[in-house]
Amino acid sequence: MPELRVLLVDDEPLARKGLRQALARHPDAEVCGECRDGREAVEAIRALRPHLVLLDVQMPELDGFGVLREVGPEHMPAVIFVTAFDAFAVRAFEVHAVDYLVKPFADERFDAALARARQWLRVGEAAELGRKLASLLAETPAAPTVTPAPPRQLESPERLLVRVGTRSVLVAVVDIEWIEADDYCVTLHAGDKSHVLRESLSALESRLDPERFVRIHRSALVNLERIREVHRPSPTEQVVVLDSGQRLPVSRSRREHLERRLGRAR
Repeated sequence: MPELRVLLVDDEPLARKGLRQALARHPDAEVCGECRDGREAVEAIRALRPHLVLLDVQMPELDGFGVLREVGPEHMPAVIFVTAFDAFAVRAFEVHAVDYLVKPFADERFDAALARARQWLRVGEAAELGRKLASLLAETPAAPTVTPAPPRQLESPERLLVRVGTRSVLVAVVDIEWIEADDYCVTLHAGDKSHVLRESLSALESRLDPERFVRIHRSALVNLERIREVHRPSPTEQVVVLDSGQRLPVSRSRREHLERRLGRAR
């Protein structure tokens, strides 16, 4: 029987899928539940009593810190924070949680965090964990009623490091025509080359310059400077044509935003 009951909490379906896949390599762990937001997480923690929670820090309505406040540090199971924050910002979590994972994380990093959680549970340091979580909440102001958009980095990267076989290459962001969600990864389309980057589309979007890249579909980010034409094949459809000739559909909910961005560009 599995010894470690794990609750997954992340508002991105692809991120939860990535966590499931990482846990699948550990036969002594089982996913006892999945939550799409903080409200669901509070109910699941109270009802399912997991041993460990993989908790996303930034979520709409009730974020990871809000979950800690609602449940109460003394009643929280072991916590591993999962975040797209820059590593410098995550240092504040190091002394308070069992561990933390920065998206995208390597298998080795996930395994190390899980091993650390097992060690905490094995030695029964729940009281110490509760004290540390309470200390973290004391240092973290409560979120406002309306959660603001995730903060963007002050400087967007000019190049992205991607792994190609046994080596890594740098891809200039300006050369990227569009970015496609691909399971828990993304595919960067730059000229006649494609590169796979292990990062969710939402996490990468938060790091890129919003004046250059715009989400046109749930699974596609487009470089505005590479849009050549906008077509309307029918009253209910909209398609962008890129410099390469690639045609991409624009979802109905994102058409107005795209048109505003293109209008400003003119």
